[in-house]
Amino acid sequence: MLKDILKTDNSKTTIIIRLMVSLVFLSEGLQKFLRPESVGSRRFEKIGFDDFEFWANFVGTFEILCGLLLIVGIFTRISAFILVIIMAVAFFTTKIPILWEKGFWDFLHDSRTDWAMMMGSLFLLLKGSGKLGLDYLFFNSKS
Repeated sequence: MLKDILKTDNSKTTIIIRLMVSLVFLSEGLQKFLRPESVGSRRFEKIGFDDFEFWANFVGTFEILCGLLLIVGIFTRISAFILVIIMAVAFFTTKIPILWEKGFWDFLHDSRTDWAMMMGSLFLLLKGSGKLGLDYLFFNSKS
């Protein structure tokens, strides 16, 4: 079963989406530690998380780890699944309130990056790493 999850298709162009998603999450994860006052623990505190320092570090760690795994294309579907969960929580805690407070158009504008990262992560969850990833090298049958 695990091998089926890790298997991927032979597309070479998947690397474009993989790199876009991985570099954004890697950057955001690093910034949670480098800039805690604006994107790390203080942001989680403003959103209303209990134990905001723990959650900022937890999410930042997974963003860095999954970003690095996606760069090389190993455990792509597992990493993408984790990032989909992170994006769903981020979306519902930070963007849905904008819809109620500021309206539809502000909501659409402010959530554009979240939508792009969610769709990119969902794409990788469905497709895997593609031919230019380690998943293809290690987990695809040589038939």
